[in-house]
Amino acid sequence: MPGQTPAPEVMAGAEAFEFPGGNGPDGRTGVLLVHGFTGNPMSMRPWGEHLAAEGFAVSCPLLPGHGTSWQDCNTTTHDQWTATVERAFDALAARCDRVFVAGLSMGGTLATRLAQVRPADVAGLLLVNPALLTQRLDAKLLPLLARITPKWAPIASDIKKPGVTELAYPKLPTRAMMQLRGLWALTRAELGRVTTPVIVFHSAEDHVVEPVNSTILLAGVASTDTEEVVLENSYHVATLDNDAPLIFARSAEWIRAHVRADEADTPPAGRR
Repeated sequence: MPGQTPAPEVMAGAEAFEFPGGNGPDGRTGVLLVHGFTGNPMSMRPWGEHLAAEGFAVSCPLLPGHGTSWQDCNTTTHDQWTATVERAFDALAARCDRVFVAGLSMGGTLATRLAQVRPADVAGLLLVNPALLTQRLDAKLLPLLARITPKWAPIASDIKKPGVTELAYPKLPTRAMMQLRGLWALTRAELGRVTTPVIVFHSAEDHVVEPVNSTILLAGVASTDTEEVVLENSYHVATLDNDAPLIFARSAEWIRAHVRADEADTPPAGRR
């Protein structure tokens, strides 16, 4: 319509994706995948394709300000990111009996935040190098940097596997990074509201999100069912790295085990 700003063009390969559940017993189980900051669904697609091949229903939305330009990212807020995740969750839950939420980096933050505000709805969390804070020295300057420059050095493609590149922004949008810091603070403050089962995959060497983030998360949640898997041969974007097959196979096993346990605890019809 006249006067409206056209939507930013999404980069090829950065599009949202979804796969319907198969006809087998896993077809009524959904997995919502959430990508990281300055990234897009490209980093989650191999994981999503594996889970879909296993028979699960899969959805991965494109977060506002992502998959287009770093300038676009600077105009978005963490409330927009969380709202997008919640809408995608509800859409997947409408056609599934249960939904697990899996996230990489900031995607792990957003997945955890959803489990805080919707504890009865999220069947479980699968987190890869989840972010809650940073110990980088330049991060202390971020409030000043965000006022004087809209961009900074990029954080993308921290991948150990040769020849693999993440499709992500060539610059760090500083104003959006301030929004991410706000999201981190909210999520850290309410870790005790997380009661759902949690499995955390974290790289022993990560140049973007320090491993202490996973330690803080696991120590802070109220969940009694938690598991930690250390990735010895990957950097930050582990879903595209050497340990990706381990993440994919273990996540399918973990989801199935928790579905079986949940079904075993459910009283038969008429005995509730």
